[in-house]
Amino acid sequence: MSVPSSSRASASVVAAARAGFEEWRGARRAAVVAPLGNLALVETRWLPSRVDAEVALKQARAAAVEGVTVTTVLRTDLRTGEPEHGLRFWDAEAPAVRNFADIDAFPFHPEWVVEARYTPVATDRRVPFEHIRDSGGSRELVVPGDIAVTLDGVDYALSAFDDDGTLLLVFGDPTNGADTYGAGRFLFVPREPGDSTVVLDFNRAFVPPCGFSAQYNCPLPPRQNRIQLPVEAGERLPVFHGGYAVH
Repeated sequence: MSVPSSSRASASVVAAARAGFEEWRGARRAAVVAPLGNLALVETRWLPSRVDAEVALKQARAAAVEGVTVTTVLRTDLRTGEPEHGLRFWDAEAPAVRNFADIDAFPFHPEWVVEARYTPVATDRRVPFEHIRDSGGSRELVVPGDIAVTLDGVDYALSAFDDDGTLLLVFGDPTNGADTYGAGRFLFVPREPGDSTVVLDFNRAFVPPCGFSAQYNCPLPPRQNRIQLPVEAGERLPVFHGGYAVH
């Protein structure tokens, strides 16, 4: 594996990334087992258009057993383009939570802390992202700029979408399906307003929510976000006791 020195972050940035790595790992473990963490999602129930979502939410909460939390979720119907309301059921004692052991990850690799150039676009631009449970359909997500980076001599123009004000990069690489989650991984890209330089710390690449529960509908890496060399950094796969498998 070779990452050109021109793309590597400064020694101080790498040192800070290394210093915070284990804390980040611990925070990830805690997050996925939380009462509303990825492992706790046991059902996503989409409501017919004629059903009042607020009424359905009240009824579901009244009927929920102890330890189960019910929340709402909203998406766009791919056929009609209309809003589609649903309910999500979270079980703090779900089998996935009880059987969770760890999230396997690569050791920290300083060469995978790289600098990139962020170029915002003039207006909100929407890019189609295929989603894992849409049978080949795509959903348009706001991509507010391009991330240019060179890895192993190859230039990339990556598309990170706006996730509640933070850039979220959905990327794929040759490790997917062998050493890492098959559908690709996610990476948050911190950015200060007006700053054209961003740091891609692939050591903090993480397994998407759909790797912990089949109830999620995660975006898949678009063609421009498929990196040619193996990204041997970040999370690999969740690990469970006794051969438990996500469903």
